[in-house]
Amino acid sequence: MAQRETITVKAGLRENRGKNDAGRLRRAGMVPVTVYGGDAEPVAAAASLAELAAILRTETGHNTIFKLDVEGVGVSDVMFHDRQIDPVRGRLVHADLRRIVKGQKIEVTVDLVLVGEPIGVKEQGGHLEHILREIEIECEPLNIPEKIEADVSGLHANEPLHVSDLKVPEGVTFVTAGETVVATVGFIKDETEQVSDTPTEPEVIGKGKKED
Repeated sequence: MAQRETITVKAGLRENRGKNDAGRLRRAGMVPVTVYGGDAEPVAAAASLAELAAILRTETGHNTIFKLDVEGVGVSDVMFHDRQIDPVRGRLVHADLRRIVKGQKIEVTVDLVLVGEPIGVKEQGGHLEHILREIEIECEPLNIPEKIEADVSGLHANEPLHVSDLKVPEGVTFVTAGETVVATVGFIKDETEQVSDTPTEPEVIGKGKKED
């Protein structure tokens, strides 16, 4: 696994925790955050929206481990545990950050990516259906993979690929149930209108009163 870039975000303690204070912070380009976990007490702080948003846009996204330097408290290795997004503006408005404890495993969700071209598509004319796009795993924070790859090249038509069929990276345990379907190769149904086999009585034209 490639060594990850060290990111440090500076934060200040929050003296007040009301809605008015949170609104003032957001107008100033800051985000209220709560830091918890490990052997320390929870800390209410405020960090730069721009810096936190930049972390969420990286390849590792919400699974990125970074250093949070809270003035008067110190530096902790943290990662996103939960976050609130403004549904209208699409802007981060609050985040819960979890302290990372060395040697302690955590459960996270990572992207599940399909690789390869299935036999069922290449030779049998089927259509690949990607069903499971994220998978829940357990591992130490520093071992969190950017993604899990699922090789579908050997998949035949009407044959599902399950979580139990995937290759498990070293140091990682799958939490998602093994029988969960990841992908399958199916066929697109022909929706052409079918003509009924029921015979119909021919229409009689000009049938009327018989001429005397």
